[in-house]
Amino acid sequence: MVLGLFDQFFTPYFLGVPLLAIAIITPWVLFPGASNRVVNGRTQGVQNSFVMNFAKQILLPLNVGAHKWALLLTVLMINLICLNLLGLLPYTFTPTTQLPLNMGFAIPLWLATVLIGLRNQPTIALGHLLPEGTPAPLIPVLIIIETISLFVRPFALGVRLTANLAAGHLLIQLLSSATLFLIDKMWPVAILTGLVMAILTLLELAVAIIQAYVFVLLLSLY
Repeated sequence: MVLGLFDQFFTPYFLGVPLLAIAIITPWVLFPGASNRVVNGRTQGVQNSFVMNFAKQILLPLNVGAHKWALLLTVLMINLICLNLLGLLPYTFTPTTQLPLNMGFAIPLWLATVLIGLRNQPTIALGHLLPEGTPAPLIPVLIIIETISLFVRPFALGVRLTANLAAGHLLIQLLSSATLFLIDKMWPVAILTGLVMAILTLLELAVAIIQAYVFVLLLSLY
């Protein structure tokens, strides 16, 4: 039973065990495994087509050396989509509304991109901290500002994903509560509210996919 608007975002427990780990593992059970047949089934074909098209879109703005990240980014994208969509099922919660979980995705991968950039191209990586043609008096200030903006990036990734999903779920809960409250008193208004809630649910399906794509795209551009 949900006692408050934000209680739906708390990690549920069963016999003292947090169910967040199970929720993270569950999406991988839904994917079909590899087949020994020459011709794959429709589900496997749709999955392969999605993965190929996504990898192509992600790798377009990247150089050839960054193509080695294709598998990691694709796996992250599929995982985030499944976790985002998981919260739209009845009697479930959305794991990606947990800020620590999103930070666990964002910080290590962001740090890996920064460290690899410093190792492979240290001059170019450090050059991003100071724009070309900067006046001498502004050099210390700009270096500090660019350094702060560099360290803010993973937090912006995690907060963006958390806020967008949490806001959509809050709106759905408010509209569903209003529909149940008005159905006995003002049924025409209740029907209208229910239609708005149905449209918002479809929008949330799109948001769940788009936010996962934006998360991975920004991570790849960093």
